[in-house]
Amino acid sequence: MASLAASVCAQTPCAPTPVYSICELVFELDEAERKANPNPYATVDLRAEMRSPRHRTLLLHGFWDGGVRIVVRFSPIDPGEWEYRISSNLPRFDNVQGKVTATESEAPGFIFARNVHHWSYTENDRPHLWMGDTVYHFATVPRDAFQHLVDVRAEQKFTHIRGLALGNHDAAKGFATPDQPDAAYFRELDERIRYMNTKGIIVDLILGSDQNHLRKLFPEPAQRERYIRYMVSRYAPFNLTWQIVQEFEEYQDGRELMKELGGLIKQLDAYQHPRSTHTVATSAPLLGDGWMDHILYQSSDDNLGAVERQIYTVPAVNTEFAYEDSGAGRTHPHHVDTGEFRRRLWNSTMNGQYPTYGNTGTYGGRRGVFDPKYLEAPGALQMTVWFNFFAGTRYWELEPYFDLDGGRAVALPGTEYIIYVDKPSGPVEVRVEKHRYDVRWFNPVTGEYAARKEMNSDKIVAEPPDREHDWVLHISREGRKQSMLRSYKFESRRVLMQEVENVVSKIPFQITLPAGDEIRVTPPPMYEAKLTKQTRGTRRMMYLWTLEVPSEGQGYRLAGSGAAGTLRIARGLIHSSPAVLNLRLHGLNAFGKLYVLDRVYRVAQ
Repeated sequence: MASLAASVCAQTPCAPTPVYSICELVFELDEAERKANPNPYATVDLRAEMRSPRHRTLLLHGFWDGGVRIVVRFSPIDPGEWEYRISSNLPRFDNVQGKVTATESEAPGFIFARNVHHWSYTENDRPHLWMGDTVYHFATVPRDAFQHLVDVRAEQKFTHIRGLALGNHDAAKGFATPDQPDAAYFRELDERIRYMNTKGIIVDLILGSDQNHLRKLFPEPAQRERYIRYMVSRYAPFNLTWQIVQEFEEYQDGRELMKELGGLIKQLDAYQHPRSTHTVATSAPLLGDGWMDHILYQSSDDNLGAVERQIYTVPAVNTEFAYEDSGAGRTHPHHVDTGEFRRRLWNSTMNGQYPTYGNTGTYGGRRGVFDPKYLEAPGALQMTVWFNFFAGTRYWELEPYFDLDGGRAVALPGTEYIIYVDKPSGPVEVRVEKHRYDVRWFNPVTGEYAARKEMNSDKIVAEPPDREHDWVLHISREGRKQSMLRSYKFESRRVLMQEVENVVSKIPFQITLPAGDEIRVTPPPMYEAKLTKQTRGTRRMMYLWTLEVPSEGQGYRLAGSGAAGTLRIARGLIHSSPAVLNLRLHGLNAFGKLYVLDRVYRVAQ
């Protein structure tokens, strides 16, 4: 066995590797093994159990890399000597042992959810400021254009780029058949992900397109399992997050499929990278299934973002609050001009969401073509302004704040308050803990600050410098923040979630429409909420309406927002009639108190 182990280890010349860098253990099939396994992707099973000097163990699967190559890709997370043991259905490799040396590095590590709604790196209690870009077809745009994209986005301080491993239009390039990946395609994808990581950019990897793409490409559960194992084995050692598919609601039995795929990723990813899925509105309905650890949004609806922030104890990332059209053209309602894009960016932030950018000239949607000339669009530069602003705050402790008039806010009470004024119309009034504060107006268009003032009060009243565009009021104890960086490693206080009020007698509104106990799908019914109590808290209300058919098992779907409108009954929500439908109304008052009402209806088509 010793001589056999030596011969196998000679195939795996993995030099001393810095932590959070890639080491590859390569195993080559001999002629007999190749004849017995004409499609190694489907039949060869090879695993490596990696044990760190700190006695942490990672179980990694090997992947077929074309020809006779089986690769175990590994990223050490501890410095020192790692021991590994191979198990395989190929007797020549089974029980082979070896060692890999990991060296120290300055890498911050991978990211994970922390402090309820925020992000941290795995090393040194360092917070992570998520600012993403969307380039769906980064895997297939010309190599020169791709590298230029990454270089520009890194200079603009983007920390994430999201895109498709396999798109509808190029799926055949990656998989000629459901059980035959093209190794050259995925080697190119390897290099692109590696390049983004070297530039400090985390890859938000989407494994399949919308419109039921993965079910069509991999119709059998065994095929999907092989695909997920292949992708996790190949890419989990890189710095990435998983966004599974575009718009899970467009998939046949989408919730169950996400549970299947997300569960496999959770099981197979030894590094436990963040997991979620893209959506037409919110992926929150899937949160209870246990595989997901953050919510993705595709919505500029502040009712949705603000209400769900008060319900869920995971981070939120808004991947499509808007796409900027700076000249490339518009094909969808959420393609907007630069000014509207910026307003949606900052309002999304006030909902407590981390943002992802998109430009109609670079995001590469179904009808879009990547054009590098739009990389320097005004919206991208205003994303940099956003990043520079929040990099100077305790962004990893900010939560939505409600004790104010004239704007929307996030804050770490007693330390820092950030108030966004979308449409200035008069003074802003903010109730704060009594201290001496630095008070400044920030221009989100240019990134410039107005003159600083000092105020010692429990109420700050300030007028925006002008009413020509939106403004940000920054109230901060800068000296306090500096001392906190020395005395606190990460969070300075616990985030306490409120208990949602569901006692009918204490709820200051009621559902007046739909009336009765039966609704019809066509035409869709109207909805309406009316206040029953006029208080200072109810002077401003945000409403969110959702629908669920419990017997279908698909979870809820967004049906409307605001006090009145027409219910949007999602396609596929109701498969048979009659059915029982649950209508849920959340109401968030001006003080951030959340209420919930439920009504049950019979549904007729």
